[in-house]
Amino acid sequence: MILADSPASANTSRDSSRTLPAISVRRLFKNYGKIQAVRGIDLSVARGEIFGLIGPDGAGKTTTFQILGGVMEATSGAAEVFGRSARSARAETGYLTQSFSLYPDLSVSENIRYIGDLRRVSRADIEERGNRYLSMFDMDRFKSRLAGRLSGGMKQKLSLACALVAQPQVLLLDEPTTGVDPVSRREFWDTLAHLAADGLTILVATPYLDEAERCNRVALMHLGEIRELGTPKELRHNLHATRLEVRAADLGKAEELLAAEVDRNNTITDVQRFGDRLDVMAADPDQGRTVIEDTLRSGHLTFEKITADEPTLENTFVATLRAIGQEVKSPPFPGKHPHRDLCGKVAIGANKLTKRFGSFTAVKNVSVEVEYGEIYGLLGANGAGKTTTIKMLCGLLEPTSGGMRLAGESGNLRSPSVRSRIGYMSQKFSLYDDLTIGENLDFYAGVYGVPEHEREEKKRWVMAFSGLEGKADLVTGSLPGGWKQRVAFGSAIMHEPSVLFLDEPTSGVDPLARRAFWRMINRLADAGTAILVTTHYLEEAEQCNRLGFMVAGEIVAEGTPTGVKAQQTGHLLEFVVDQPQKATDLLKTQGERWRVSLFGDRLHVITEDDVATGIRKTTEKLNAAHIAVLSARAGTFSLEDVFITVVEKARLSGKFAVED
Repeated sequence: MILADSPASANTSRDSSRTLPAISVRRLFKNYGKIQAVRGIDLSVARGEIFGLIGPDGAGKTTTFQILGGVMEATSGAAEVFGRSARSARAETGYLTQSFSLYPDLSVSENIRYIGDLRRVSRADIEERGNRYLSMFDMDRFKSRLAGRLSGGMKQKLSLACALVAQPQVLLLDEPTTGVDPVSRREFWDTLAHLAADGLTILVATPYLDEAERCNRVALMHLGEIRELGTPKELRHNLHATRLEVRAADLGKAEELLAAEVDRNNTITDVQRFGDRLDVMAADPDQGRTVIEDTLRSGHLTFEKITADEPTLENTFVATLRAIGQEVKSPPFPGKHPHRDLCGKVAIGANKLTKRFGSFTAVKNVSVEVEYGEIYGLLGANGAGKTTTIKMLCGLLEPTSGGMRLAGESGNLRSPSVRSRIGYMSQKFSLYDDLTIGENLDFYAGVYGVPEHEREEKKRWVMAFSGLEGKADLVTGSLPGGWKQRVAFGSAIMHEPSVLFLDEPTSGVDPLARRAFWRMINRLADAGTAILVTTHYLEEAEQCNRLGFMVAGEIVAEGTPTGVKAQQTGHLLEFVVDQPQKATDLLKTQGERWRVSLFGDRLHVITEDDVATGIRKTTEKLNAAHIAVLSARAGTFSLEDVFITVVEKARLSGKFAVED
């Protein structure tokens, strides 16, 4: 939704408003009958600030946005934009809701003109501003394309252009990048940083905590209250803990042993499993190392060197919610038919798999093998060919050429025997909205052939995993997105498949629920299930045992999360400067734009030089433009950095995604 109520006629207040907070919230309450969605929050956002609002599903974030956007009245308290009530300041506010607000049968230009007319912007200004923002977002070549034919990232860029056509002073973004690929997400956030540097105030809600790192300040909201507020650095520091990365021979057993230590002493506070490591939070790093080493040795587990790093915002998020009694629901799965005897054998195999649609080749000579007990992540930008590949691998789409193996068979992948052994959770919700949750579960139990004597226990597990105990009579279409995803996941595994395909299973799911998903995914893999998963959230991709990066229908890089990072040439440098946006713009104009990105007050630069030379050359460029470097150091590649590097280098070699 993009607000279009009042004419943009409040210019007289803009000069005086520059000294006021852009957004001021005081003792804000919102009740829905007996339910308190917002419970007396206080908030102040400065002009030109990017402020992040994070929290689990049901925290009250969207309600707060609707009040600030002027589309809903508060029960009590004040919500002001530049000193005026949020409702009377709607002309100065742009608001993007969680769902796309575009007209799919209108072109890019027609959508912008329509919104501009609603906001009573002159045709000349609509034309000038529309062209300017489409050029800024690298979308000017798509003016005539129908909005319904745009990728997720392009749709969000167009929605942003529509919101900006009235030149708002405040921009409200409610989970703007859900389902958007990493390349588009980074471009989107670089654009937001540029707009904020020009004076636009941005309040953003996001389930992706790596995005929250790009905000100037962040507030953690839970059950209608703000629990933590500060800069990302302050929130990480307030945790008073160190993150220890542990690589052990048997991660499942190591996780179990170390998780038991969380309750036994005050040294280890959290254990999280990833694809090739554990992250262990320790109040004291030296004591933490000692506890980890002693625990693993007592369990006869070998381990590699334990390395220390600073905590992430997700660590802070989880610790804060745990401190107030909020915990991840991850009840044991009532599995009766494990597949451990199959471990080591190939469950999913593709040999030079190709798919053409007319003259367009969507997938080109893809070869991949996934073993039972393995989690394989297939990563790629929108249009890279991931979903087409998955549809071929699970027998939903015939390949043009190439060979496939699935669940031990290489002939008819659509046979009943093969289908009974696979589970599939699609990118879109695979539930029937007009059925109740219970009816959906009954339907899938029947389709997948779950034995009658196991059905009630499996259904109870799905309801518990979803946090919906006693609510089986709710109509599925009434559920928020995060709850739907949990029910859809449960439906896909009730029959205990030996092969599981998950196409963006946690899109839009908050960090606590995401942990529950991955704890269950790991348990299934430990029981022998082969799992192929796609995701746009690259911190989540760390959970996979191996990764394949797709660009323009081809796999261009493959390996473990640690391995693909080690394969990268060059170095990542982190700078803190006195003029971050000016520095970002300068370095982007003097080199390849993808090598530079702004994270709040930190500047990331990828260089092919050695660390000392890269820091010296970059510092000289910045100093020549009268930009002071306050600090500079070598950083570590994140998977997002690796993804961007792999995609951009592939593009330089002539590979382009569909949307290009």
